[in-house]
Amino acid sequence: MYREPGEDRPFRHPGRRREIPDDTAAILDYLPQGNPFDRHVEHRRTPLAQAVGTRYFTLVELVVPEGEQFDVGEKIYIGPDYIGRGPIKSITGPIEYTDLTSVSKSNLPAVLANIIKENEQIFVKIFNISGPITLRMHSLELLPGIGKRTLNIILEERKKAPFKSLKELEERLSLRGVKLHGVESIIASRIIKEMEGGERYYLFIKPKIYEKDAIYLRLLDAIYSV
Repeated sequence: MYREPGEDRPFRHPGRRREIPDDTAAILDYLPQGNPFDRHVEHRRTPLAQAVGTRYFTLVELVVPEGEQFDVGEKIYIGPDYIGRGPIKSITGPIEYTDLTSVSKSNLPAVLANIIKENEQIFVKIFNISGPITLRMHSLELLPGIGKRTLNIILEERKKAPFKSLKELEERLSLRGVKLHGVESIIASRIIKEMEGGERYYLFIKPKIYEKDAIYLRLLDAIYSV
């Protein structure tokens, strides 16, 4: 299900939009009574939804009106022109991974994998354009399950022809004796690891401001521009 922007009920106090590059988000958890553990005091007794952006994977918290219903994985438009006009009264974000409820954390892997699967012709470009980070390390090695042997076979295969889909990637690797199943879940796992923080290299998620030594590889910008 996807909620398009429209002329729904108006709200007078739209929230600020702060450094949120996503215009669409997928619901992770809906809290009709609010979140009593929320670090934002005003959210502890207010209906909320937590969501993840579908393009840059920004984690956000949405204040919603009483009586709204949201399904896990449901896509909702969160553009600044829509805040206060539709089923979102205000938006807080980016929020931290540690701000997520246990339900949001539990749903996050499947929701991310579904976003990637739905856009696999974009995300397969990761395996077509990713390059080395250093003389000894390739950016693809940051993905779980990709060691030197698998990396070398991927690089050999993409020289023959670019991968057209995640399924084709898996099939071509299988013919070379490499079993790499559920690539969308592999990518999702790396995204979550970067959300948690503490990494040296970041493929997808912008490092936190205090991670001075972290290197941001901006892979999403690269695949969206190809």
